[in-house]
Amino acid sequence: MIRDPGGAGDGIEIRTLAEDDVAGWLAALQTGFLRPPAVTAEDVATFTGSRDLARVRGAYDGGRWVGTYRSFDQELTVPGGAAVPACAVSSVTVSPTHRRRGLLTRMLTADLAAAKERGDVVASLIAAEYPIYGRYGFGPATWITDYEVSTRRAQLDPRYAGPDDGGSVELLDTAGLLAIGPPLHDRFRRLVPGAVDRGAHRWQVHTGAARFSVDEPWVEPFYAVYRSAAGEPEGVVTYRAKWGEWPGKLPDDRLTVTDLIAVTPAAERALWRYLVSIDWATTLHTGHRAPDDLLPLCLGDPRAARVTAHADFLWLRPLDVPRLLEARDYAASGSLVLDVHDPAGLAGGRFLLDAGGPGGTGCSATDRPADLALSTAELGRLCLGDESAVRLAALGLVDEERPGAAARADALLRTSRRPWCPDIF
Repeated sequence: MIRDPGGAGDGIEIRTLAEDDVAGWLAALQTGFLRPPAVTAEDVATFTGSRDLARVRGAYDGGRWVGTYRSFDQELTVPGGAAVPACAVSSVTVSPTHRRRGLLTRMLTADLAAAKERGDVVASLIAAEYPIYGRYGFGPATWITDYEVSTRRAQLDPRYAGPDDGGSVELLDTAGLLAIGPPLHDRFRRLVPGAVDRGAHRWQVHTGAARFSVDEPWVEPFYAVYRSAAGEPEGVVTYRAKWGEWPGKLPDDRLTVTDLIAVTPAAERALWRYLVSIDWATTLHTGHRAPDDLLPLCLGDPRAARVTAHADFLWLRPLDVPRLLEARDYAASGSLVLDVHDPAGLAGGRFLLDAGGPGGTGCSATDRPADLALSTAELGRLCLGDESAVRLAALGLVDEERPGAAARADALLRTSRRPWCPDIF
């Protein structure tokens, strides 16, 4: 059990959990997220059976948990398809009675140091609020876009009866999804920078096998698979339906997508076409999609897909700059010297990136003059290829030490398709 006996004599202890701590910790987690704090024995058993308590910690004050935090091992895909080990951060709360006392700083700082020692390349998280994590060296590396599609305005062939490429779309039951979904997702995540791995527990949650008592009542979704002409599964979708009011006896039902992954453009197009063509459904809510998703341009009238949300999603905090930059592929060959500032002392230094040369990509410490000076947070924004160094320089967030260095960084780092993380954690 890891203990931090307290900061500045406040008597608040930061420590990892024992099994008899789980119920109180879960109640604090629920409190922090403004959910009912009641916790059942089943909740405790579900959590204990699916979490490594050595990676769960919190703030304890006067016999009560007042802060929560956990992390777990994750694999993150970088441009080119390689996966790097990440420290995924989740379940971060501080009770409203204990705000502004540095509890998050103490919990997060200790865990990042442990991740660095363990050999993780980055730390990752989904930020509930934007202003919190930049001061800890995290930057938004991927974004999401949500759409609401009016199927009546989509202007697609009403006689559509299935894919015209020889493939097919079939409905699945839960067993069928669990046979197809995990291996298909493993193929998918290798193709999409920003995607992360899914463990067995994630699929249990996805199919309703693992739930907490405070969750909304489980509504069985529909599952569908696209198979190529050769019979190979290339995409799956999970969606739910909600009946509308049927004004004047006209159908007005709504579909909501909770997951859609595809390993080929044909599969992606076919699944969107299938969803938009379902009888009675007049509105389709897509859930979180990549900001350059194919969907709007799949429609006869792209304006039928109205953007309802566009926001940052996956945040990254570099822990090992050379390994992070060596792992990914680059759009061009060239070199760049980065002067990385890290007040926490975990990943700072001056590094020479030599990308795409005949001997492969290398990145190492150097004493050469810097081309760009930036923080770990800004490197987190840039490392998957989504953000522009030129834009960050214009904002004063990156210092261009050599003229043209930001444009050269963009030529190396940016990707043809934007990175995307489909999973919240």
